[in-house]
Amino acid sequence: MAQLGWIIGISSILLFAIVNLYTSNLLADCYRSPDPVTGKRNCTYMEAVRINLGGKMHMLCAFVQYNSLIGPAIGYTITTAISVVTIRKTNCFHQNGIASSCQFSTNPYMIGLGIVEIFLSQIPHFHKLSWLSILAAATSFGYASIGAGLSLALIIQGIEAGKGKGTSLMGGSKKLSPIDNFWKIFIALGNIALASCYSQIAIDIQGTILPLHFKMIYTDMVVVQPIFSGVETWASQRWPSSSFVNGEYPMSIGKMKLNLNFFRLVWRSMFVVVVTVLAMAMPFFNEILALLGAIGFWPLTVYFPVEMYIVRKKIKKGTTRWFGLKTLSMAFMLLSVAIACAAIHGVNQSLHKYKPFMYKE
Repeated sequence: MAQLGWIIGISSILLFAIVNLYTSNLLADCYRSPDPVTGKRNCTYMEAVRINLGGKMHMLCAFVQYNSLIGPAIGYTITTAISVVTIRKTNCFHQNGIASSCQFSTNPYMIGLGIVEIFLSQIPHFHKLSWLSILAAATSFGYASIGAGLSLALIIQGIEAGKGKGTSLMGGSKKLSPIDNFWKIFIALGNIALASCYSQIAIDIQGTILPLHFKMIYTDMVVVQPIFSGVETWASQRWPSSSFVNGEYPMSIGKMKLNLNFFRLVWRSMFVVVVTVLAMAMPFFNEILALLGAIGFWPLTVYFPVEMYIVRKKIKKGTTRWFGLKTLSMAFMLLSVAIACAAIHGVNQSLHKYKPFMYKE
């Protein structure tokens, strides 16, 4: 909002919300096949794509969707470390004054988080732990309340002191060049896009609410469960007689009983290590989030729902409705390309400014 300003910022949020709502309605029409009322349920997004658009589009959708899950795993690792560092910086400013240099590396916290995630990743059927939904709701309400409280406190302090920071209607920063402000605008739009790309789960939650998207450590583990499941299912089918892949070895830690699987142990641990290393190498919060928004929003929120709806409703090429849907898809494709370019430009600038693994917040 600070970069876009009140006018463009609010308008952009409303635009993405309206598009998200519209494409969610298109997805709802693709929930059953072939009849929209009595047809077979398509229980997942990818299944709906396969039924309506065919095998090639199904593979493309799987590629995009799995990559859009790997990205947030990196993003949440960065977010968690920055959140902890922010707490440490706040304590430093309180102790040493606002003018003191309080910069800390995020690497130790990412490594610590990675160690915790290695243990959490070994829990089978992690997505079926119902208490996670309660924890997710509590943490969401908690940090939203903290943010609202801090904002209100700053407003009250400004009123009592008779001064406050001005807000911009059009956004931008006078300290940046016009071209830098231009790039920053698209990065801000990418952040909004990332927050708006969850219409893809509309089909998945049609019958029940699945605990797919949570916060911090638990979010990081839950969002990658489809990746874990996909790879492990493929490996099980590829090597059905392998004890390394399919063998389950019961073990107990105190009163807790677990089943150890060597493939799950090695594969999931390697995945967590790679995600943690990538997060440590490029901990550039806004740029990474914008890139994730560019990758995920257009194909999963706009393109596939529009294409499925056109096929499902048998909309003829060249008609007004066909042209309108294609224009919507093309417009957001171009916007996603622009956001991706801005995000890559921002990451490139940050890599020139900060050495990999040496970033301090």
